[in-house]
Amino acid sequence: VQLVESGGGLVQAGGSLRLSCAASGMIFSINTMAWYRQASGKQRELVARITSGGSTVYAGSVHGRFTISRDNAKNTVYLQMSSLKPEDTAVYYCNVYGGGYSWGQGTQVTVSS
Repeated sequence: VQLVESGGGLVQAGGSLRLSCAASGMIFSINTMAWYRQASGKQRELVARITSGGSTVYAGSVHGRFTISRDNAKNTVYLQMSSLKPEDTAVYYCNVYGGGYSWGQGTQVTVSS
């Protein structure tokens, strides 16, 4: 299984970014997919998840600002991030919910104040 994240970058507070994660080597459509993030010196945390049917759950810290979506035809999961805050700065990763596969390289998101 390979998970390749992209779309990160440097953005000012209040800005937006859209992350993408392309998955291969797995039956993407049946899995609950998730986005995680790890800030420097902190543990990795779950940001959002989406079931095969499109139901979503968000961490309280991002609810109302982030939107997770998926395209099963493209084996890709997305994270639209709006109203970004400096505390959103982290490396963002995707994986199946529960983190069952090897982690990709992640994509760095840096939010300046």
